[in-house]
Amino acid sequence: MRVKSAVVLVVLGLAGATLPACGSDEPAGPRVAAPVAATGTAAPPSTTPTPVPTARSGLGAAPPSPSTPAFRAGNPAGHAAVPAEARAVDTSHPTRTVGTGTPASCTSAAVVKAVAAGGIITFDCGPAPVTIRMTATAKVVNAHGPRIVLDGGGKVTLSGGGERRILYQNTCDRAQGWTTSHCQNQDHPQLTVQNLTFADGDSTGDRTEGGGGGAIFVRGGRFKVVNSRFVGNRCDRTGPDLGGAALRVLSQYENKPVYVVNSTFTGGNCANGGATSSIGVSWTVLNSVFRDNRAVGSGANPARSGTPGGGSGGAIYCDGNEFTVRIAGTIIEGNRATEGGGAIFFVSNNRTGTLRIEHSTLRRNPSQGFETTGFPGIFFLGARPPTVLSSSLTR
Repeated sequence: MRVKSAVVLVVLGLAGATLPACGSDEPAGPRVAAPVAATGTAAPPSTTPTPVPTARSGLGAAPPSPSTPAFRAGNPAGHAAVPAEARAVDTSHPTRTVGTGTPASCTSAAVVKAVAAGGIITFDCGPAPVTIRMTATAKVVNAHGPRIVLDGGGKVTLSGGGERRILYQNTCDRAQGWTTSHCQNQDHPQLTVQNLTFADGDSTGDRTEGGGGGAIFVRGGRFKVVNSRFVGNRCDRTGPDLGGAALRVLSQYENKPVYVVNSTFTGGNCANGGATSSIGVSWTVLNSVFRDNRAVGSGANPARSGTPGGGSGGAIYCDGNEFTVRIAGTIIEGNRATEGGGAIFFVSNNRTGTLRIEHSTLRRNPSQGFETTGFPGIFFLGARPPTVLSSSLTR
């Protein structure tokens, strides 16, 4: 499924600079040149922050030994409250375990088999951190579950080896089982990844459902990421609307949000969305870090004449109609887009979507083509200007 963006020119910002919307076939408008800082003054939310569980925290796990470096992900200085449904899943009673206590027992085949079977999946690969190089993509079977949880305990890296996507869920893929007549809007499978590292995933050349999702591709059901790291993932370098070097997400149940909690995205590279990309999907991003990701396409969306398209959303790319994005307690820095939105590209074609940034820092996210006046690193078209509370947006 590909969602085409509307052709539109919108006058935005105090300077009245004309900037191209997602879908515009006009040349890019003037860049916003003057440094601008946007800092809200609203008081912090009154909700008492809830600590984000780390690797099996609260489940009786022993602390790391001195010889084992602690697993670190997300923004430890972020204090956004985490709702119950966004927290880590209790994996103290797993359905199945990958490995029998040694690194050699933790294989790609074992991961693929466990994901296909579904349920709560943990790893027993010995006391030291281990990297499992995937020789095939692990795919969710839609009739299994309904929950699929992968918990690496802070010691497991799943690697695509620069050759393949790591994890795949698609409720509309008949090869994975057709479970309802409304595949785009069903509440299962519910996929959670937690306490894991996803490294060197690469979906280049795979244009299923429009392409993208170098580490993880999800369409349908529900999806959640907790206390995880995404490092050096890739997808196609060109294309007007594909993206998500780490995550590509489509069609979540009843437009409920994808939760990204206490997680880190670094070194991603794709046509659009150097970290994440979605169409018509809402997101809630809490206490996380996006750093040094790149949107490297050229020509925007749709592609300008003579260009292959892409280049928007250095860290985050969101397109579609009615959806919301909330970012809280999060750092987005050092990302880059060759076209629009060095940090965030947000286009709601029917102008119903909203973007809210709370207690976050966005800095050094150059948009080499275009961005919205007054919001450094952001290109935005939606219901109203982004809401920015107690946050810093600077060049």
